[in-house]
Amino acid sequence: MADVEQNAAVPDGSSNGSDAVNGTAGRFVSSAEGTALAYGSLLLMALLPIFFGALRSVGCSKSKNASDMPETITSRDAARFPIIASCTLFGLYLFFKIFSQEYINLLLSMYFFVLGILALSHTMSPFMCRVFPAQLPNKQYQLLFTQGSGESKEEIVNYEFDTKDLICLGISSVVGVWYVLKKHWIANNLFGLAFALNGVELLHLNTVSTGCILLGGLFVYDVFWVFGTNVMVTVAKSFEAPIKLVFPQDLLEKGLGASNFAMLGLGDIVIPGIFIALLLRFDVSLKKNTRTYFYTSFLAYIFGLGLTIFVMHTFKHAQPALLYLVPACVGFPVLLALFKGELTEMFSSVYMTSLINPVISRD
Repeated sequence: MADVEQNAAVPDGSSNGSDAVNGTAGRFVSSAEGTALAYGSLLLMALLPIFFGALRSVGCSKSKNASDMPETITSRDAARFPIIASCTLFGLYLFFKIFSQEYINLLLSMYFFVLGILALSHTMSPFMCRVFPAQLPNKQYQLLFTQGSGESKEEIVNYEFDTKDLICLGISSVVGVWYVLKKHWIANNLFGLAFALNGVELLHLNTVSTGCILLGGLFVYDVFWVFGTNVMVTVAKSFEAPIKLVFPQDLLEKGLGASNFAMLGLGDIVIPGIFIALLLRFDVSLKKNTRTYFYTSFLAYIFGLGLTIFVMHTFKHAQPALLYLVPACVGFPVLLALFKGELTEMFSSVYMTSLINPVISRD
């Protein structure tokens, strides 16, 4: 997925698109403290949606709303995903080369404005349930769209929500307007964190084997598009959408108006994250009151991302994070399972689909 990169000029409302791709003139040289703060913040921001998204993934199948039900990724989906992702990435690259970057990003901004509001609202919902005053009425609502009539009536949308959800939607809309008008990096990160957490929570791998297929395919995808071409880096710099987390390396010198960013693509969070969440559900299925595989894979992710940042900083070149994350996140839990004699059980196709609410795989 999108690479880890330093010194990326991410435009806000005051800079144009060419500055984002070619902006090297007058580049600010970051201090060691500012660079360390940026890298540390990116690492922390990457860990938050993985940890909380994995915890929420365990119980999300109990939701009554169809929109909150997890989407199961099968081995067939996993095998096709790198091909689809490659076609999408190269298509975006051609679009940015042929058409005006300004108009493309305007359309993308409106698209992600809507998605970001919904994602942030869903992310805030559990917190709002805890802080919502008990003395205030919490009215229930239902959004229902049907097709046909009588016995042939078919539900298209059936979404239940309440006053707390409307408050979350209002707060998220304020962030959305802020992002559209200013393209501020904090608003970008709020949406990015919400996308990542929702991805980890709602995208479920059905087996560890499927996870290995997905991560293995994207390992090759990431290495090829970063080291083999300039496509990934060009799209990441040109794409003005909250598909990456950014943090300024010159924050200490320029404050919130800083413009010299380090970035981390959301794919480098969500893809390993859904595998880590899978291992948490495996821990739960063992019924041993331990989270050994979850914590092992979580620590492996920290090691892999830290190694990515170290190599990138040493060689001053954008790095495909999955090159380091995939071996770490897959290798350490598999070695642990081999040591504990649970390798066969880990790769079983049963526990992942029957842990909470059974999901029938089409494989």
